[in-house]
Amino acid sequence: MSIRRGLATAAAAMSATLVLAACGGEGSEGDKGPVSLRMTVWTSNKPHLKLFNEIAAEYLAAHPEVKEITFDPLPFDSYSTALTTQMTGGNAPDLAWVFETDAVDFVSSGALVPLDDTLKQTSGYQYEDLIPSTTKLWTRDDKLYAYPFSTSPFGVFVNRDLLKQAGRQTPDELIKAGTWDWSTVLAEGAEVHRSTGKAGIVIRDFEYKEWSNAATFWGGWKAEPWSADGKTCTFNSTPMVDAMTTLHKGIFEDKAMPGPGETADFFTGDAAMTISQISRAALLDGAKFEWDLVPLPAGPAGDYSVIGQAGVGVVKRGGHTKEAKDFLAYFTNPENSAKLAAYFPPPRESQLTAENLAKTNPLLKNEQLDSVVVNGVKKGVVKPGHAGQAELAQRVRAGLDPLWTPNANVKGVLDDLCKNISPLLEK
Repeated sequence: MSIRRGLATAAAAMSATLVLAACGGEGSEGDKGPVSLRMTVWTSNKPHLKLFNEIAAEYLAAHPEVKEITFDPLPFDSYSTALTTQMTGGNAPDLAWVFETDAVDFVSSGALVPLDDTLKQTSGYQYEDLIPSTTKLWTRDDKLYAYPFSTSPFGVFVNRDLLKQAGRQTPDELIKAGTWDWSTVLAEGAEVHRSTGKAGIVIRDFEYKEWSNAATFWGGWKAEPWSADGKTCTFNSTPMVDAMTTLHKGIFEDKAMPGPGETADFFTGDAAMTISQISRAALLDGAKFEWDLVPLPAGPAGDYSVIGQAGVGVVKRGGHTKEAKDFLAYFTNPENSAKLAAYFPPPRESQLTAENLAKTNPLLKNEQLDSVVVNGVKKGVVKPGHAGQAELAQRVRAGLDPLWTPNANVKGVLDDLCKNISPLLEK
């Protein structure tokens, strides 16, 4: 079996395993004696885990019915597959982070238990403070199945020194002139590469594999991979073809971006710009160059924002759903939501202000937080997701592979991609 076929087979199995994970009861609603809780996460970042463990320790001190809470990092690249394998293999976690791209599958399968009754009944929780647009993805039939612990718009981190070295304007100058757009950014990136040998702009975590991160680019054309009802492929629509043609030219002709197999880390000074989220700002602590954070450049369709979102839910098969829901209510209450805001923009109306975010993001200025995060959450669209996302994502990745060559026929590749994924969309 080829590697690609193996990946597709594994992906196709994921949706089925979620249905299996939903079968059976919810586990105990309270065991005799103290219980242990486990939450799967995809971060192994030490500051993140330190904060999680501090919150857990405070909870344990007041809740003798729970003896232990552990956070279990799973590899990012295989997170969803590893999680669903645990859920059906007798090792289900009590709580789990869920990608926005997998939200439809997890919410619709019944693998998670409803949270809203517990959250609403928890004293001081302020459930009404949750912004409806942030909970929409995780809600079905008016029941909330995961708390949107991170609603984080993408922005552009900029190495001002490298742009100046290349004789280019900085984003604040371009924004003031009304020319902070993809046409200008790609031209600047190409000149940086030509004159310094370093990368112009990098879509972080894209690497020609995680194609959904390219939404931070094609959003400027208001392009979408499929229709709003999810039934029709629009990868070969005019906006997407135009966006992908521009992206392809920027990579292979203008050299504004690193090509396939090439790497450049903005945070070590190897690129002039990178698209990422504010949680990466910590990597700039002690940076040896002057940097900035600005919104995504405008595209032909105007200004836009793209959001990466993650939810945390209680797994039905985890075994301790009552205790897990109670801990989740504590983990995400107003006080702890404010702490988590250091890395994960909160879904609470009262906390989504530049002034509040600045308290836990000391490296970022109020104007950066306001323009990128606050405004981004209000107007942004979430990265694309779909039912059967695992298999669909693998097919899209395989279908886009022919695009990442110098002489690719962009329209032809996208037409073929639509032919390949349409049967999945129509299910």
